[in-house]
Amino acid sequence: MNSVRKRDLTMLVFGLIIFAVIQSLISGGFIGSFWQLNIILICVNVIMAVSLNLINGYTGQFSLGHAGFMAVGAYVGVVSTVNFGLPLIVALIFGAACAGVLGFLIGLPTLRLRGDYLAIATLGLGEIIRIVIMNIEYVGGAAGFKGIPHLTNFAWVFFIMLFTLFFIKNFVNSSHGRACIAIRENEIAAEAMGVNTTKYKVMAFTIGAAFAGIAGGLFAHQFYLISPNSFTFLSSFNYLIMVVMGGMGSITGSIAGAFVVTFISAALASIPELRMIIYAIALILLMFYRPQGLFGYMEFTNFAPIKKFLDKVSGRKEEF
Repeated sequence: MNSVRKRDLTMLVFGLIIFAVIQSLISGGFIGSFWQLNIILICVNVIMAVSLNLINGYTGQFSLGHAGFMAVGAYVGVVSTVNFGLPLIVALIFGAACAGVLGFLIGLPTLRLRGDYLAIATLGLGEIIRIVIMNIEYVGGAAGFKGIPHLTNFAWVFFIMLFTLFFIKNFVNSSHGRACIAIRENEIAAEAMGVNTTKYKVMAFTIGAAFAGIAGGLFAHQFYLISPNSFTFLSSFNYLIMVVMGGMGSITGSIAGAFVVTFISAALASIPELRMIIYAIALILLMFYRPQGLFGYMEFTNFAPIKKFLDKVSGRKEEF
């Protein structure tokens, strides 16, 4: 077993310990229903933030329509379980496939654009997806889809979140991920060196859209009703804030950003009149004093004590 796999195994064990602790607290009644819901939302938001970071942070694109792919996964998932009686795992796979295919079809023409033009295009496409869903009576139209079974629980979201983290981490560290990073650093230079920029941008966009579809399926089966208003462009901005807050190009940053944003929203729920003001002030201060985000390009395993421990376990000094 090489050092990278040993590090992966070490981080997996660390994740299982976190799961066991939180699950024990939930089973023992130490965590109430409100915070149980928010823990599940944190896991869903981590999936959304990490998948968006693959597009925005690692590939250097500027997508503002991520909530649209989440909506596709959510509605395909609930139709699969409610109307066709399929198990949750199959519904999530269908949702991921449909969102991924849609991401591929949308990515081919739009990812030839750059910068602000790409942002406007993806923002418009995300709204198109929402408006189309709103006008389909089969899925409830503007009133939303009702009678959804409560199939999502902490175990489901946590282990799917772990799978998402390890999948995207391994993709980023592969030759495909290095090509995406090269595009982010200098697209013209990458193309001059023989990197098929359109191919890798579409690949990252498709993978990000597929995982957003999985997050949508988990989100939908947490509630008994979903509506198109849950997937507006404001939701896409919220996921973008998580990525920017944590650090563009850092998986650890995406986790931290999703945790901080969700926790702040939940903690300030009792004072809704001040919640958005405090939230906005926190973002402004962060941009003043930490514009690169909480972690920048750093990962959890780059910190000296953790790195030293992992080096001892793996026998080599390699980045997470």
